[in-house]
Amino acid sequence: MFINAKNLISSKQVKSIIAPVFGITILLVFWYLLSLVPDTSLPSPLKVITDNWGLIRDPFFNKGGNNKGFFWLILASLERVAFGYSLAAIVGISIGFVISLNQFIREAIDPIIQLFRPIAPLAWLPLAQAIFLKPDPSAIFVIFITAIWPIILNTALGVQLIPKDYTNVSKILGLTTFENFFKILVPATLPYIFTGLRIALGLSWLAVVAAEMLLSYDGIGFFIVDAYNSSNISEIILAIIYLGGVGLILDKMMAYLSFKITPQE
Repeated sequence: MFINAKNLISSKQVKSIIAPVFGITILLVFWYLLSLVPDTSLPSPLKVITDNWGLIRDPFFNKGGNNKGFFWLILASLERVAFGYSLAAIVGISIGFVISLNQFIREAIDPIIQLFRPIAPLAWLPLAQAIFLKPDPSAIFVIFITAIWPIILNTALGVQLIPKDYTNVSKILGLTTFENFFKILVPATLPYIFTGLRIALGLSWLAVVAAEMLLSYDGIGFFIVDAYNSSNISEIILAIIYLGGVGLILDKMMAYLSFKITPQE
């Protein structure tokens, strides 16, 4: 008997759905059991839904001020991420190529990278506020300074790991510096660049929440702080779920973009 190809594909699709559903179910059960612990203030999954049904049902409402749905809160956070992350990508990729191609600049910049790279986003907030004075530029700076390091390091690593055969081919063909950069260096380095960009995107989403908690008047980070001040645990949990969901979508989008643009072997 021959196996129908459509049935085989359908079976694989079902299995790919069952595994995540099973994992989420286990998480919800564990969460529910934790909510049953005596003297806990953790609400159950059902209580989070019922307490926040208005926010879940209509994420697009905007009644002015801080009274906004999650769509507008997430959009405000994404706008900050877009500015800070784009700037980090442009500067980071440029520095990554420069330090990998020039030993003197690499030795000059490497101590700076190693000094600043381990610093947590929250540690940059006071300095950002002292420099920029206003909340939005300060938040964008925190995103930029958090995201730039993996982009620099992965870009530089990609250039350093380019096979010597590529360089030899470039010399044989007599490519100019401009041609060598765009026909050899960039295509060969793209997988490493996208690895850095993917890591940096996750860090940017993390950094914007931290920055908004202390500096901003809107955004998902501000919403969490406001809910915390009101002792509304259900809203905090809902915001965390939205945070994770948006972070997952951003990561998948970057992975898809990498797959489409990076040369496949």
